[in-house]
This record gives sequence, structure tokens and C-alpha cells, in this order.
Amino acid sequence: MNVRSLILAIIFLSLSGISYASNLKPYTGKGPTPALHLEDLQGQIHDLQDYKGQVVLVQFWATYCGPCRKEMPSMNKLIKKMGDVPFKILAVDMGETKLEVSHFVDEVKPEFTILMDSTGQAISSWNVFAAPSNFIIDPQGRIRYTLFGGVEWDSAEMVMKLKALAGH
Repeated sequence: MNVRSLILAIIFLSLSGISYASNLKPYTGKGPTPALHLEDLQGQIHDLQDYKGQVVLVQFWATYCGPCRKEMPSMNKLIKKMGDVPFKILAVDMGETKLEVSHFVDEVKPEFTILMDSTGQAISSWNVFAAPSNFIIDPQGRIRYTLFGGVEWDSAEMVMKLKALAGH
């Protein structure tokens, strides 16, 4: 583990609790949504611009983040609970190797897209300082909510908020 990873791990440990949808904070940042143009584990490029018309959860995470591991099953359940609502999850790994992430994926079995930010460029442009860091993007491509720390994504309150954002 490099120094940056060690520092991030310390920060992550301080955010070990799981929270609820009421902890979603309206986004108050200025300017456009940062670009997100990354490869998935199969080498396919994903561009956030291609997801317009959908609600997108962009999550920055790491394999050594306890809350990240704990909440991923609820993210799988959230996908099912969203039904036919246009909704996607893009989970951005924070600078780890493909091998580390592949082992984690084999164990945890996320049912959503895992993206690799091996250079840390996305972490920097999104101003991410902790994991998990979550951004809810509306169908027009704007960040509407943020949440730092783990959450029960499949709670009734969260599903209702996300469906409302999608106009359902």
C-alpha cells in the first residue's frame, strides 16, 4: 500500500458507520458536473455523458474501505428495487490495481459497473477526500446530492428519493 492509500485508509476508517437517505445532502458546488471517462474491468470506456436521461449514482470506493464492502449488497438490492426506472451505478475504484479490484469483485459480487481510476485523475477532478464518496446525478447530468460515508442504499426512503429524481 502506498502512502496515499495509507492516508486514505485512515480517513476511511473514520467514516465506518452506515447512514440513511436522510443524510443525502443537496449539492451546493458551482460549475458543471466534472467529467468521468474511465475504463471498466473489461477495458470498455464509460463516459458519464452517455448516461444522460438516467439517474446515476457515482460512487468512489476502495477495496480496503469497510463501509464500501458493507454497503455493496444494498446497492445490488437497490438496482432491483428501482425496477424500470432509468438508473445506473458507476462505482469508481480509487487508485488500486486491477488485480486487487478483481479479487474484491469476485468476493463481493457487485451487480453494477466498476470503473478504474488508476491515475487518480477522477478523484482529483471530483474533489474526493474519503470513501465512500457518493454523488447522485440527475437525468440532465447535474449533481443533485452528495453523501460521504456508507448508506443502506435499498432503504424505502432512498428508493423513493431516487425514483422522484427520475420523475417516477
